[in-house]
Amino acid sequence: MPEFFKHLKYILTENPVTLIAGSIFLLLVLFALFGPWIAPYDPLASSPNALQPPSAQHWFGTDQLGRDVLSRVIVATRLDLTIAIVAVALSFMAGSVLGSAAGYYGGWIDRVVGRLTDTIMAFPLFVLAMGIVAALGNTVENIVYATAIINFPFYARVARAEVNVRRDAGFVMAARLAGNSDVRLLATQIYPNVLPPMMVQVSLNMGWAILNAAGLSFIGLGVRPPTPEWGIMVAEGATYIVSGEWWLALFPGAALMIAVFCFNLLGDGLRDLIDPRQRT
Repeated sequence: MPEFFKHLKYILTENPVTLIAGSIFLLLVLFALFGPWIAPYDPLASSPNALQPPSAQHWFGTDQLGRDVLSRVIVATRLDLTIAIVAVALSFMAGSVLGSAAGYYGGWIDRVVGRLTDTIMAFPLFVLAMGIVAALGNTVENIVYATAIINFPFYARVARAEVNVRRDAGFVMAARLAGNSDVRLLATQIYPNVLPPMMVQVSLNMGWAILNAAGLSFIGLGVRPPTPEWGIMVAEGATYIVSGEWWLALFPGAALMIAVFCFNLLGDGLRDLIDPRQRT
């Protein structure tokens, strides 16, 4: 464990971009964990001070019901981050297992997994997510399932390609001759070398998952009001931009942009952190 932290410190100090992205990610995690206590006001409490511009009392202004926009942006971090993490975790686990099996064994497993990923990728992914949520109902659980389904092909294809390249490598053949089972070979010899490109995909998919959840909420198929959520807040604020209340859409939109920006930049650092070849 001390070696891991030493390696982490090296990556953060050697790559300023990773350090910035990691700092933003840590801030998002703090908001997600302690948002209700950090927020200066109750995010659901209305007041007579409706549509007030940013001020010393309300840094991000208030919305059409007098609710503090800053408090709602902070509290919404928990929901958006939770949806993204759970959805990416589900698609990562399913895609890793099925993609690794397809790449290692080939044959009918490879054909079934290939057809499944091709079927999902045949649809525009956001439209497919819309259809799934519309059919199952716009609950948080269904948003998570829809996001996981549309992200599944990315992990399955990456895992399948990486395992297929390495299954006949010299170190794998040596481990097989030593009497290791197929499962042990995959877990201890092949998969550690597959993880680095998978981590880059995880980082990218985290941003896409947040955008997907916000996009579904924006068109009315996501989380329902009055729950604080960035997509809902942008949708509600968009109707007031013409009349001059710019802060309603700007601040939740900026939070959404910063979160996606953070995860897009975090990929290289995660790859270097996981890659066994980097630990020299």
